[in-house]
Parts: sequence; C-alpha cells; structure tokens
Amino acid sequence: MVRIRIHYARTESLRYVGNLDMHKVWERFLRRAHLPVAYSQGYHPQPKIQQACPLPLGFLGEDEIIDIWLTLDQAVVLDIAHALTTLEQPGIQIHEITQVATNDPAMMTQITAAEYRVIYLDNENRHSISARIEHLLAEESLLREKRGKKYNLRPLITSLQLKSIQPVEFEMCLSAKEGATGRPEEVLTELGLDPLAARYIRTRLLVG
Repeated sequence: MVRIRIHYARTESLRYVGNLDMHKVWERFLRRAHLPVAYSQGYHPQPKIQQACPLPLGFLGEDEIIDIWLTLDQAVVLDIAHALTTLEQPGIQIHEITQVATNDPAMMTQITAAEYRVIYLDNENRHSISARIEHLLAEESLLREKRGKKYNLRPLITSLQLKSIQPVEFEMCLSAKEGATGRPEEVLTELGLDPLAARYIRTRLLVG
C-alpha cells in the first residue's frame, strides 16, 4: 500500500459541494483514472481518502491538500500524475503529487494555520474599514461562542490587512488550534461587516 499527497485547486464548479460530496467527487475521479484506492477494515469499509482541512460550503481553495491510499506495491508518481491530469474533472486543478510515508500523522493534525483572500461585495468606506482593522488588532480578547462553547478569536488572527479598495479585499492568516480554528467570516463579523456579502478563497494551508 502507498500513500500519495495531492495539492490541488478547488474552483468554481465545486464551490457549493459539501465535504461528504467532495469525497464522492474524488472517489469517482480516482475510479475513472483506474487508480486502486484502498479501503478501511470493518463492517462499513470506506475509501482511505483524507482531506487536510475540508473547505466550508461556498469557499474556493487555491492550494488544498488531500491524502489517498492506493493498493499498490510501490508508487510511480509520474504515472499517477499522468492518470489524473489527462482526465478532466470540473472543479479540480491538480498542482502537485508526491508520495509520503503511510504511517505519517494525518494531514488534518499537521495544519497550523490557513491564509485567505476575502472579497467584500458591499460598498464600504476604505478609511472606516482601516480604522476597524486597527481597532480589532488592538484588542486583547474577542470572545466568540460556537456550539455552546466560548473561545477567544483574537489569538487566532495571525495577520489581517486591507489589500485593495476596488473591490474591497482582505488578506488574513488564521490559526488552527486544538478546539478552535479561526474562520474568516467571524473576522468580518467582528469588523461589523456582513459575512454573507463576501467571497472567500483559501489561498494556502500552513503545515507545522
């Protein structure tokens, strides 16, 4: 058995595909490429496919990561890459394929942060937004609650800046910690902006 790691972009065609359906997209894609995916043991075997950090519904991703186990004695990465890149899979653009050790920790446990571009679609005053960013970054605590559990959003905001005003576009880096992960829509809420009036693109996952 071998384990391959794929870096890819998730584009517009798959913007509104949920996590479980994304697994099915990959299953079909690998089946069409005639790649022998390994399955888990037990009463309900599942294909051994692990997304590093599933994208929320409506988000795009420029550099997503997925690990896939194949029932091969050895991997020929060039052959695997050729099998996948010669097929057209709407919504998936493959950047890189590598082989990793089968006993490496799960990718999701290695992600320490994520970088985002956020394009805000409503008209807002640039100076007002800049002042809100300064005020937010000066705060020591931004208490939030999710599923009945309170957490502090502020230490999860590693960086936040306004990149352009036409359209209004932010760049932010948000930490992923045990029990709490920064989300860009929550940052917009703390800035007093409507999180539903934005487009979100995750540009990179940072691995620790």
